[in-house]
Amino acid sequence: MASQRVDEGDEQRPKAIVWLHGEIKTPPFSEQARKEAGFLIGKLQDGESLGMPRAEPLPIVGPRCGAIRVRDAQHNWRIMYRVDVAEVLILDVYDKKTRKIPDQVIDRCRKRLRTHDEQEKTDER
Repeated sequence: MASQRVDEGDEQRPKAIVWLHGEIKTPPFSEQARKEAGFLIGKLQDGESLGMPRAEPLPIVGPRCGAIRVRDAQHNWRIMYRVDVAEVLILDVYDKKTRKIPDQVIDRCRKRLRTHDEQEKTDER
C-alpha cells in the first residue's frame, strides 16, 4: 500500500524515500559527494523542486522524473528519481561518463517505474 503524506497542523512530513535501485555510500562516492546527494534528496523529500545545475528534468523517463547531478573528483554522478505525492522514488544511481544518458539507463528506469506502478495498483486492490 502506498504511503500517504500527512499534515499535522501546519507541519508536513517529508516524503518517504523508496529505493528501486542503487545506493549512495562512501566509497565510491566521496564523503562530500555523499553529503551533497543526501542534502539534495532531502530537498525533494521536503517538496522542493530542483533545477539546473543541481538537477535536470527528464520527461523522457516519465512525468515528474529527473536526475540529481553530483560532481565528485573523478565522477559525475547521476541519481535518477521520480517525485510522487507521498514519496521520492530513486530509480538508479550511476557514474555518467558521456554527454548523453545511455539508452540502457533510460530503459531500466522506465522498466522499474512500470514494475513499481503495477505493484502499487495490485496493492491497492
